[in-house]
Amino acid sequence: MAVQSVRELTVYRKAYRTAMTIFWLSREFPVEERYALTSQIRRSSRSVCNNLREAWAKRRYEAHFLSKLTDCDGENAETETSLDFAKDCKYITLEQHQNLSMACREIGRMLGAMIKNPQPFLIKPL
Repeated sequence: MAVQSVRELTVYRKAYRTAMTIFWLSREFPVEERYALTSQIRRSSRSVCNNLREAWAKRRYEAHFLSKLTDCDGENAETETSLDFAKDCKYITLEQHQNLSMACREIGRMLGAMIKNPQPFLIKPL
């Protein structure tokens, strides 16, 4: 049976779990980071999911679908950079950083595979 919802995609579920983990961890970041790193890492991690939903809604048009997937990939890379800052500022542990970075890399590989081969996800014209 074909995928009926973006929520069924492994990449979406993994990105959502990663964003939620980042949310809970970032609650412990210092107050002075509220409008900088905390806001940024939450926004970029959530944006992966948001852009995946937008890509899913635009899968009738390959160029639009690929554009949104590319946005997802960029936000995922941005999240990983913020994780590096969080680790180096000692806001997260090395183990937390490794686990989340590994999740980001896996999400990136999945997005890359979708970008390379979008056909299975596109809505076929009637």
